[in-house]
Amino acid sequence: MTLDEKIALVHGQGMIGERTGLSASNGGAGFSVGVPRLGVPMIQMADAAYGVTRSESNGRYATALPSNLGAASSWDLQSAYEYGALIAAELRDQGYNMSLGGGTNLAREPRSGRTFEYMGEDPLLSGTLDGNVMRGEQDQHIIGDIKHYAMNDQESGRNSVNANIDKRSMRESDLLAFEIALDSSQAAAVMCSYNRVNGDYACENEYLLHDVLKKDWNFQGFVISDWGGTHSAAKASHAGLDMEQPDEFYYGAELKKAVQNGEVSQAELDNHVLRILRAEFAEGLVDFPVEKRVVDVDHGFKVAQQLAEKSIVLLQNKNDVLPLDTEKQQTIAVIGGHANLGVLSGGGSAQVDSPGGSPVPPPPPGNGIFDAFIRPAWLRDAPLSAIQTAFPKAHVVYNSGDDPAAAAAVAKKADAVIVFGYQWESESKDLETLSLDPKQNALIESVAEANPRTIVVLETGSPATMPWASKVSGILEIWYPGIRGAEALAAILCGAVNPTGKLAITFPLNDADLPHPTLVLPPPASEATLKSNMTETMAELGAGLPAFQTYYDEKLKVGYKWYDAEKKAVLFPFGYGLSYTTYSYSALDLQPGDIVAATFTVKNTGKRAGEEIAQVYSSLPDSAGEPPRRLVGWAKLSLAAGESKQATVKIDPKLLKVFDEGTGSWKLIPGIYTLSAGSSSRDLPLQKTLHLPR
Repeated sequence: MTLDEKIALVHGQGMIGERTGLSASNGGAGFSVGVPRLGVPMIQMADAAYGVTRSESNGRYATALPSNLGAASSWDLQSAYEYGALIAAELRDQGYNMSLGGGTNLAREPRSGRTFEYMGEDPLLSGTLDGNVMRGEQDQHIIGDIKHYAMNDQESGRNSVNANIDKRSMRESDLLAFEIALDSSQAAAVMCSYNRVNGDYACENEYLLHDVLKKDWNFQGFVISDWGGTHSAAKASHAGLDMEQPDEFYYGAELKKAVQNGEVSQAELDNHVLRILRAEFAEGLVDFPVEKRVVDVDHGFKVAQQLAEKSIVLLQNKNDVLPLDTEKQQTIAVIGGHANLGVLSGGGSAQVDSPGGSPVPPPPPGNGIFDAFIRPAWLRDAPLSAIQTAFPKAHVVYNSGDDPAAAAAVAKKADAVIVFGYQWESESKDLETLSLDPKQNALIESVAEANPRTIVVLETGSPATMPWASKVSGILEIWYPGIRGAEALAAILCGAVNPTGKLAITFPLNDADLPHPTLVLPPPASEATLKSNMTETMAELGAGLPAFQTYYDEKLKVGYKWYDAEKKAVLFPFGYGLSYTTYSYSALDLQPGDIVAATFTVKNTGKRAGEEIAQVYSSLPDSAGEPPRRLVGWAKLSLAAGESKQATVKIDPKLLKVFDEGTGSWKLIPGIYTLSAGSSSRDLPLQKTLHLPR
């Protein structure tokens, strides 16, 4: 290859609408031109967190799947694979050969605007499921990408925040999730994040990109910058950034000059190019070129509904208010949440277009630079219609909830009430609180006072606090449920489907119980300053903005580990979820060896078939200095009424170790390990100790 051909491979060519001359682009978030004379294909990239984004603007259809946090609440490896496979198939159908999904960051800050794009708060759960999503994508000959590497745990000020954290805490939390995902999938690309980590931008951070990713983990793929996340040529190149997107602000003429004057060696440039080429060949871009064709809409609907049914979590079911009897229900009141029009979706670059546009008109755009792009949107899948279909003998009435008194009057006359609450979130800005807005909380309170047979359905991308929880009979968390979320919800309400989802994230009692009760926000910047930093090439998004500091002083205590270590009560714990049947646990046995195995029996003690997600946690010796327990494995068991099955969970040796900063390696702390099994992180009836090493 010539020097110019190599340089062309390591940077993007802009975005549609950003500049002219992009006829080769497929209309996605970015693309790389390839080397036509050598048969090296273009890489056509599209955002695809829970479906292919911005399809409708190109006259195409894409299936909106449940949000990533919802999918993680299935704890189901096969479902995660199918999630990735469907996204990849639709990417290919639309002419793309690289996905920009794969959110792997942990929910250290659940108010982060991108919590809905990630897979919860535990590294084993997040890494395992995201790895299966990537396998599903790459088996369809799509380059899989996991992101945002690393410590991208808040959105407000993401371009200028500096995350201060010790190496051990990083390696045992966010980085462990990435390591597990990469090990199980061999994902071909990793996207570095906007933020700084311990002083250096993630996309020019030698510790993250070289020392950990490429050296310790032996990553063979390429590192791609987040859009506008590149801040240098030589420094980024030395650290291990292989491709700048979406343009060539640094990796074009500046990188070429650095190679010519010896600041960047030819060998270093060749390594960037080799990694990109390897990914193209390894994932089949050369042997299996994409061919555009019509998306299989019916197949997408089927997969989306199956995934939504497995992701919905039943949080409360007083007096067995659910499932509602399709024969006995006379009047069902459906209230609030635009349930007559559609279901909510997450915003930003993950947003999947609703065919025909959002049925709920978005608010007028504000003055922010992203406001015209990032606006609330609903998918055209109305819960009201799905509930009417599921309960053909009932009189189903709808009230908007705009007037709490009128809603209460409707609720009082109903046999059962289903009231919808929602919290919209998006990239680029964090939630101010985990609470629903005051009007929604007041509506739920009013309706519950009028009729105790009130069931709350929550559409959120993060946990929600619930000051009204004790006053309602049922609570269902349906997340952002995707294009067939309404049908999935109706199937659970009527009992056609037994809920199996369990929380991939803790629901705290209130914001005050979070590790950082008050969000660490950037110093205010004028709109003029922000706009001046948003050049048409998207370069230097953080230029001119001083770094502000956030300190990860919770260290190892992420999610449930924080609440356990601090002895805080929670609303609903990690791993929690109810069913329309019940389960018992017995006979825990541990088999020591190079790989410790935990064996125990689970029995369905109820009257209908169900699936139980049986979880195993381990406590380490006190000298390890770890939080009280960590997830080390789980098993998903299908059980008929009255049936018992033995579960065996084999535990990866690394999950019983700690990261030693001094040696840069994982080590087993000698002593007593307590392994526990049960239905959630705080319901562990079985415990047994083991002395390691033996």
